[in-house]
Amino acid sequence: MKNVTLSADERHIAAARARARAENTTLNEEFRKWLDDYSKAARVEAAMAIIDRIASYASSGGRKFTRDEMNER
Repeated sequence: MKNVTLSADERHIAAARARARAENTTLNEEFRKWLDDYSKAARVEAAMAIIDRIASYASSGGRKFTRDEMNER
């Protein structure tokens, strides 16, 4: 795991540490969770862009496929 140094207002850090303590966790653990969520959001946005691009040229025209059609190879 890599260490990262951040700068923030002392009041915010103290308040965040107090909240983390009240929730039986640490500020470091909460930051790790946030970083994980933040990095996943970028992957979700990229995936949605791909889906939108495919949807622009691949359409059923509103037609519902039958089970047999869905399973054709």
